[in-house]
Amino acid sequence: MLLTIDIGNTEITLGVFEGEELQATWHLATRFHRVADEYAALLMKLLEHRSLKLADISEIAMCCVVPPLLSTFMDMCRRYFNVTPLVVGTGTRTGVRIRMDNPREVGADRIVNTAAAHRLYGGPVIITDFGTATTFDVVSKEGDYLGGAIAPGIGIAAEALYTRAAMLPRVELAHPSRVIGTSTTTAIQSGIIYGYIGLVEGIVSRIQKELGEKTRVVATGGYAGLIANETSVIDTVNPDITLIGLRLIYNMNQP
Repeated sequence: MLLTIDIGNTEITLGVFEGEELQATWHLATRFHRVADEYAALLMKLLEHRSLKLADISEIAMCCVVPPLLSTFMDMCRRYFNVTPLVVGTGTRTGVRIRMDNPREVGADRIVNTAAAHRLYGGPVIITDFGTATTFDVVSKEGDYLGGAIAPGIGIAAEALYTRAAMLPRVELAHPSRVIGTSTTTAIQSGIIYGYIGLVEGIVSRIQKELGEKTRVVATGGYAGLIANETSVIDTVNPDITLIGLRLIYNMNQP
């Protein structure tokens, strides 16, 4: 079985594939202070819950945008699985040509998403990832990564409003029943949720105008469902696109 690991700034997403089938997925909070043994203990419990064992994992692929955790997970993989993982980075065969001014600036997770989206949906396609940041990645018809846009994530925006405005409370990120909030809580929810819906619709529209054609829009990330349910701009929600991309890239790099 193949274990895929996506190490993000807020969450670590893990998935186990048997062939092309995704058998299980889990989400862990990203914690810089945890050591390899702690992550291994958590993962063993998660595997056990799905009737899986460490010995079932013979291959590992991962991408990481949190450099301090890369060595931690490398250590965990080698000590507990006896596997040196494939880490997506410079020199990894991905099938993606990066058309950015400086290709080294592009996060590995965005390249992984590009590989998966083009394989699953063709191109052109826009991938909107609602994570710590809200990112828009543009993939050409040929599968090239053209660039994109980066905005603060929904969670960051909500937390900033709470910490920087003395009279405003921390609120649940949920859809209010109306756009016109009749309490401070619903007014904040309206501003954040519908504000981000407007952001998505506006940026997607401008990207499509620059491309000169309408494109499929695929959403992923923790807040994808929250936004996708309220706009017709998003065509598909795929929470597993990064894990699928890791599997595809792992296969590309096998002899």
